[in-house]
Amino acid sequence: MIDLTVSFNHIKLKNPIILASGVWDLPYTEIVDFNKLGGVVYKGISLKPREGNPTPRITETPCGVINSIGLANKGVENFNKEVLPLLKKFDTAIFVNIFGESIEDFSRISEKISDVSGIEVNISCPNVKKGGVSFGRDPKTAYAITKAVCKNTSLPVIVKLTPAASNIVEIAQACLDGGASAVTACNTYQGLVIDIESKKPLFDKVVGGVSGPAIKPQALYKVYQISEGVEIPVIGSGGITNYKDVLEYLIAGAKSIQLGSVIFNNPLAPMEIIDNIIKYMNEKGYRNLKDIRECIDE
Repeated sequence: MIDLTVSFNHIKLKNPIILASGVWDLPYTEIVDFNKLGGVVYKGISLKPREGNPTPRITETPCGVINSIGLANKGVENFNKEVLPLLKKFDTAIFVNIFGESIEDFSRISEKISDVSGIEVNISCPNVKKGGVSFGRDPKTAYAITKAVCKNTSLPVIVKLTPAASNIVEIAQACLDGGASAVTACNTYQGLVIDIESKKPLFDKVVGGVSGPAIKPQALYKVYQISEGVEIPVIGSGGITNYKDVLEYLIAGAKSIQLGSVIFNNPLAPMEIIDNIIKYMNEKGYRNLKDIRECIDE
């Protein structure tokens, strides 16, 4: 029997495949069997509902997409009443991505969330005016937000990092010092699209978040840097489209991974990746993920 289970800092997954926040919602549960996933991260929620950015909000780029959603959501109260009861029906780890414009916002949101597997703290959104990347670039702010959230919840806390930080290892260390159980590396890269007809940026907020295969080598390097420099579990994210990408992230030091924009053009990718990892391990004679890592270490 192949054992794909993952466990770190009170976080337990049946396999390393997690759906990232912002790329799926409840209708997606009709396409993919959530019971087979390691976990899911529900899209970023704030204290109060947010309309998000004006349209257009997303467009294709070579080898990926760029988005400027602006963290549109119906707020934490709606999540607790309408969404969480539906997600709890699935046998998978449930995480909630949270966003705030101040340390107080993060504290108040974290107090309102319970009965899930953990909280993912978003200090890395590239297309909002307040918070987001500006929080994730400053180790002092990253530490303060992490500490404030950890103080107000008994749940495991994961901090989602921005690749825009000048020293992502320093930011990861700050999150560890603040009490984080893990970090996600990393959120989208900042990018720009120009509308040649209007001769202006396509998005109202000018920049958007670039995701997809184009960023994989860079995101993979961020995972490697953190894994080598900080004693904190890393959840890898960025440009993963197949099982080989997953294995690269695990080899680089990730404990698990998140799938994002791949599901836009291949909704069944999570199931295919899990099946192909099992096939690969059977062919190589590996019984669990530890076997893979031990062979790598040799």
